[in-house]
Amino acid sequence: MSKKDCILEKPNYVICKHGDTEVTMYELHEELLSIMDEIHRVCVKNNINYALIAGSALGIANYKGFIPWDDDMDICILRKDWNKFIDALNKDLSDEFYFQCFENDKKFNAIMGPTMKIRKKNTYIKETNFLLKNRCKSGDGIFVDAIIYDNVSDNKYIDELYRAPIKILMPLIVFLDNIHINPYLLKKFVRWIANKYSRKYENSSRMGNIITEPWMKFLHGRAFDKKDILPFKLYEFEGRKYYSYNNIEKISIENYGPNCLKKWDGKKWVETLPIEKRVPKHIVDINLHGSESISEK
Repeated sequence: MSKKDCILEKPNYVICKHGDTEVTMYELHEELLSIMDEIHRVCVKNNINYALIAGSALGIANYKGFIPWDDDMDICILRKDWNKFIDALNKDLSDEFYFQCFENDKKFNAIMGPTMKIRKKNTYIKETNFLLKNRCKSGDGIFVDAIIYDNVSDNKYIDELYRAPIKILMPLIVFLDNIHINPYLLKKFVRWIANKYSRKYENSSRMGNIITEPWMKFLHGRAFDKKDILPFKLYEFEGRKYYSYNNIEKISIENYGPNCLKKWDGKKWVETLPIEKRVPKHIVDINLHGSESISEK
């Protein structure tokens, strides 16, 4: 076996059960791929840069596809392409799908999460999210997360200075949202800070998640060298071709540590994450064939 091969063993995980019916990771992955295929089509048609990021990028490096227990999919869109991406979705997105973002729904959570969710109609998913629930009335379909990748300062102290007001405002935004008062002006102010920051440092050497997720750099998605992100490259993903980072392995190590990549045991590539940690973690409830919860009926 060539050492260029990926990890071949991909066990199927059960996400949840409805009576005698199990919803498996294979089934969810097929739904996610249908959304991702459409995103790829729209982006290619409209000359928009996108890339699989975070665990989806690590999946490329280790499995040439999904990490078997990964129950979500994430992409980034460059700041310069964001408005163009929204226009393209409005114009070209298939009727099977819809999207939610602050630009098209003022109730969308503009902090502590993705900048957009691209969802599939006639499906339902409930996330593990105790702070900011989905307030958009358009639905709770299975989704792919999209986030703006922004320019950030090369100086970590300047970076923290821009993140500070967002950190301060976040508890108030969460409180108001949870008593069903939409903090629209606060969300708008937070996005204004992020936009101003990105424009000011557009010539910096660093790039990362939009700072409306002010703590993300301490979890994953911290700022990276632009040369490791760009230009995006095509990679094999579950028999398809999707774009991702220029240097996936380096950014994966910066995200998840030096032991995140597959290891060669002398015969085959093997997973390094301990078995007890190989579990789905984002989903509370799911329905692949309807827009409402089955378990809550």
